Amino acid sequence: MWQLAQLTKLSEKEPETIECALKDMLETHKDLFYRVIVGAYLDRQINLSKAAEILGIHPLEIRKQFQKQGVPIRIGLSNKDEAVAEVKAFRAWKE
Repeated sequence: MWQLAQLTKLSEKEPETIECALKDMLETHKDLFYRVIVGAYLDRQINLSKAAEILGIHPLEIRKQFQKQGVPIRIGLSNKDEAVAEVKAFRAWKE
């Protein structure tokens, strides 16, 4: 798809423009937004708590949704950075 190639190219020169456009698109298309979050989780770009934070739901709720949909749940943390991110996401949710 030439459009994606051009957006990628433009994101190198104008990252704010592309970030804003993507945010608008994903806010308009909630189903697509959810699938992007699931994809990022499956590709280990984000953890379960970060997925919940981005979606604005409690981590236990995202776990239930993922289990219901057959999305594999990663148990445990693979490194210190994931542990720090997990704690930050949980604290942000509590506030």
